[in-house]
This record gives sequence, C-alpha cells and structure tokens, in this order.
Amino acid sequence: MLLKYRSDYQKIAMGLLSLLPTFKDWDRLQRELSWYQGGDDRTLYLWKDENDDFAGALGTEVHDQFLIVRLVTLMPDKPVTASTWQMLDQLTTAVPNKRLMGTLTTAKIIAKWEYHHGQNHSERTTADSGQ
Repeated sequence: MLLKYRSDYQKIAMGLLSLLPTFKDWDRLQRELSWYQGGDDRTLYLWKDENDDFAGALGTEVHDQFLIVRLVTLMPDKPVTASTWQMLDQLTTAVPNKRLMGTLTTAKIIAKWEYHHGQNHSERTTADSGQ
C-alpha cells in the first residue's frame, strides 16, 4: 500500500532514503525531504508490503501529463523486481491520469515495468515517447 509522506513518517522515510547512495549525507537527505514537502507537484510515497511493514519509497514530481518517478528504494530483504512493480502498479492506481516517466536513474526501471505490462516503446504515441 502506498502512503503519502507525512511528518510523522520522517524517521521511516529517512531510513528508506538513506539506503540510496545519494542520500548518505544527512544534510542532503534533509534537503530532499524538505523539497518534497515544498510543492504540490512533488510527492514522496512510502510503501507498505503485504505484512504491513514499511518496505520502500517512491519520489514523484508532476509535469504536465507525466508523473516523473525521481527515486525508488526498497529494503534490502525485498525482492527488487516484484516489489518495485507492485509499487509502480499502486502508483498508477493512485495517479491514474498521468503517464509514468523516469529520470536518468529510474528510466530503466520504468521501461522494464512498462515492457512487463505489454507497453513497449514502439506502442507509445509520438508525444509520449519524446520523438
């Protein structure tokens, strides 16, 4: 289950984000959390697994008809592919009118997820594919 970040989830969010190499620095981690709280177009989601334990996080930013997935992180004991796809499936349910896009860091994850769901690059419209 995806839950939007709230300040009472701060320690959990910090723990999950600190799993990413980019956020090993305390100040960088604090700035990232503040950035997500600083605008209506940005959302940090925390993901609970089937045992109702916090097990992952997704950072998103809205741009026009796209939802940019800026970061994805999971607890080390979680199966990466299956858990990531569950999070992305739940994200598309939570934000149904936006097409998922990735950053340089997350684009491969989004592409594999799309391929798994039967939507490959050749099936995208020209406007969606950036061509």
